[in-house]
Amino acid sequence: MTLHDKLALPVGTTLDRFIMRKQEDFPYATGELSQLLRDIALAAKIVNREINRSGLIDIAGAYGNRNVQGEDQQKLDVIANIRFIRALRNGGEVCTIVSEEDEDMIQTGNVQGKYVVAIDPLDGSSNIDVNVSIGTIFSVYRRVSPTGTEGTEQDCLQTGTHQVAAGYVIYGSSTMLVYTTGNGVNGFTYEPSLGEFFLSHPHITSPQTGAIYSINEGLSNDFTEGVREFVAYCKQQNYSARYIGSLVADFHRNLLKGGIYMYPATRRAAKGKLRLMYECNALSFIVEQAGGKASNGQQRIMELQPQTLHERCPFFIGSTELVEKAEEFMAREYAELAEQK
Repeated sequence: MTLHDKLALPVGTTLDRFIMRKQEDFPYATGELSQLLRDIALAAKIVNREINRSGLIDIAGAYGNRNVQGEDQQKLDVIANIRFIRALRNGGEVCTIVSEEDEDMIQTGNVQGKYVVAIDPLDGSSNIDVNVSIGTIFSVYRRVSPTGTEGTEQDCLQTGTHQVAAGYVIYGSSTMLVYTTGNGVNGFTYEPSLGEFFLSHPHITSPQTGAIYSINEGLSNDFTEGVREFVAYCKQQNYSARYIGSLVADFHRNLLKGGIYMYPATRRAAKGKLRLMYECNALSFIVEQAGGKASNGQQRIMELQPQTLHERCPFFIGSTELVEKAEEFMAREYAELAEQK
């Protein structure tokens, strides 16, 4: 193929065009969810710009406050939170937002909005200053309270099975937006010179098994027996240990290549570390749509009933065969504990 032929090739399908085409598949769709996804994509472009120039304009590093989780906020945590909230508020489709960075629900003032968004605006913030991939995770629910009123906690505390969309953005060597609306998973890569996301990973399907396990083994002294035995099993199988410390980056790699990501309960953190509403549910919806599985070690993540906005849960996610194998080890542990009682 000549250079002229290569230059004449089509650029590809933009995110906007893809969303529009998918909307046409549903004759009763009215466009609100499509607009919401566009609002998230716009905010992601702005956050991507801020991340790429963070070292030049002194917006890297600690902000000086702690969020509701007790974690030190980074400057870009705050910036990303502001950008996504502003985009969702201005878009008009969202009545209420649950953010990792805010203790309470955020009322947007859009009382006619039909949707609730739970979001981690910038996941992996401890990696910001060392130029490691970070991300955004979001989950979308249809409100259950009447329109014309402010959103309620009941709107937010729905099980993951009620999600109508979920996705993540990974800011790395390239910036990608991956999302599902319950009809498969598609990935879009950002082309900065054109300012557009283009379809680059259609119909993502996760391998049924893999040879990668991702866990913070620095916490191994606090792992329960079942987790320790499963990690030992992975080593016996000569699986590769890969742990970036950025949930989106670890999940994205395992989604494409096959593997399992684990953040289990530990003796010091009986409920684990990751948040059900805006981390675990969103990624569970995506992995299931791609043919994978997500569990807390005993139960499907998306069937867990959240009790609080920032509830935590143990998390095992990835290729179906590996997650089921982890559940086997956890089941043995629970059985032994039951016998001891």
